[in-house]
Amino acid sequence: MLIMDNKNLSDILCSVDNGILNIRLNRPKNKNAITISMYKDLIKILHESIQNSTIYIVILTGNGSFFSSGNDFKSLLTSQDEDDFDIKSVINVFKEFIEMLIRYPKLLIAVVNGPAIGIAVTMLPLFDIVYAVDSAYFETPFTRLGLSAEGCSTYTFPNIFGKSKASEMLYLGYKMSAFEAKHYGFINEVYKYQNLDEVWTYLKKLTKLSLELTDGIRTFY
Repeated sequence: MLIMDNKNLSDILCSVDNGILNIRLNRPKNKNAITISMYKDLIKILHESIQNSTIYIVILTGNGSFFSSGNDFKSLLTSQDEDDFDIKSVINVFKEFIEMLIRYPKLLIAVVNGPAIGIAVTMLPLFDIVYAVDSAYFETPFTRLGLSAEGCSTYTFPNIFGKSKASEMLYLGYKMSAFEAKHYGFINEVYKYQNLDEVWTYLKKLTKLSLELTDGIRTFY
């Protein structure tokens, strides 16, 4: 059974409609914090979608009021998977996920339905298009948590925000609003939450474009 068709998945929900694979983080009580097992499932889902010729666009979003609060490090303490206690294995999972986003050949879109923190922010430059609701904010509190910057952000952030603002975000944990993020070109468009359906309507129109044309644009860039 394909993992994207697995009805037993609870932390990640998948649906396919008109050539669009909608991947939804589904831990609203935990602010959609991402566990190691979720990373593994996301990698498998993205890999399967590459092989599926009926899928043209992949969307990542979240259930509830948060897009994602980032990595769920607390889950490592209660995990039953021995690999989750091996720091090298954990790092390899993170690395594989980021590499999958970088190399992903189809159109990859994030619909940020609420606040994004940590990896949920730093992975966004690896998407082709990012939409956000007006209540969303973007925060990378790595220094406060005693963590190093992740998700290629020490490379992507200076290119997007400039050195000063990138440093403010990565080292000082500056919280950026959706409108400011659009100003810097970090996201494409800001929508009111109640108007988010406009995004889905627009994206369905994109599936009318041929996969070859989309591939050609991605290859050019």
